[in-house]
Amino acid sequence: MPNPIIDSTQLQCNQGTQISTLKVTSQTFISIKDKLQATEGDKEANINIKPFALCKLKPTFFGYQPCVPTPIKWENTSPFEIDGQKELLDCSTCRCAVGGIISVVKSEQDFVSE
Repeated sequence: MPNPIIDSTQLQCNQGTQISTLKVTSQTFISIKDKLQATEGDKEANINIKPFALCKLKPTFFGYQPCVPTPIKWENTSPFEIDGQKELLDCSTCRCAVGGIISVVKSEQDFVSE
């Protein structure tokens, strides 16, 4: 079952060379374990989604150009909303206009099954 993701969740781009972390700024009142819960509004380049080092879709003679994330829209979101924006889940993905797909590597929260 998919779970909500929170601030500092690790992200990866299938065309990037390093993992990055998500910074939640879309809302300030819903938290899980003292970390803000992420929504589809958390998609701003260099604010919410930091670069993934180098971009494999931008080759150069000496390797690859730096990643400049260009997030379009989060998909596979929850039907539930926070302040009018759908919650992000650990199965959510975000397309980059350059051509990569951003996904969750590891959420910062641990759920306890009851």
